[in-house]
Amino acid sequence: MAWRFALMIDPVPADDIAEDHADTFTAVDPSAPALSVGELSTQRGDGIFESIGVVDGHAQEVAAHLERLAHSAKLCDLPAPHLGQWRLAVAVAAAQCPPGECVIKLILSRGVEHGPAPTAWVTAATAPDNTRARTDGIRVVTLDRGYDSGVPGRAPWLLLGAKTLSYATNMAAIREAKRRGADDAVFVTTDGILLEGPTSSVILRQGDRFITPAPGAGILHGTTQLSLFEHLSDRGFEVGYATLPATALAAADAAWLVSSVRLAAGVTAVDGAPLPYDAAFTADLNAYLLSPRD
Repeated sequence: MAWRFALMIDPVPADDIAEDHADTFTAVDPSAPALSVGELSTQRGDGIFESIGVVDGHAQEVAAHLERLAHSAKLCDLPAPHLGQWRLAVAVAAAQCPPGECVIKLILSRGVEHGPAPTAWVTAATAPDNTRARTDGIRVVTLDRGYDSGVPGRAPWLLLGAKTLSYATNMAAIREAKRRGADDAVFVTTDGILLEGPTSSVILRQGDRFITPAPGAGILHGTTQLSLFEHLSDRGFEVGYATLPATALAAADAAWLVSSVRLAAGVTAVDGAPLPYDAAFTADLNAYLLSPRD
């Protein structure tokens, strides 16, 4: 049976100067009711979240995840999270995690309709077994995201750069990929620009250069991608960002979908066409991603 833990948070203002916010946390039974029926996270998906990988009790890249949580809150007009309070909540949850891989989720909601706001909580659970994706790779299909590359600039209210709870489209894309005989999807714009996966960042290898689609076209800046780029740069590889055509994925020397929990999954096929897959290099990437990272 999977292990789970849950912690409700009484959010404090971002400028609260108290040094210890442990008294703002309440551990709750993760299998028992905890949210009001008027909660806007469940009624409208009106909130934001982060997923943090945990390896043997060590929460990975916490600072980067908290920075992105604050960025998403700003885009969604949510109260700025007190990062010290959330950092402590992550530490409390990580201390409860059993050995092995787990995942901590941070959720900040607009709250209860016509009631208290905001609502915040943290969950922790054993992570799914991603061994097969990490070792054997994954097949992907490209899917039209339904907008052109200029939409994020023209319509910021679509929140395309925020990590919101409104993930129905992302999950539908993964189901569509599986209907087409693949394991995952990669979004492209209607004008042919490469974006990201529904739950992952895309990294391409072109010779000894590693490149990822540039943020700004509604792409969520990936914490795992940022960490891998730092690691690859330290190893002497060139890394960079660019606006890439959708065709760049199938033309790459290698490609990976990277995320906080699955880590690095090498792409073995794009829209049914084989793509070179380097199992040894992928194993090296995952060895780094499984090491303690702050």
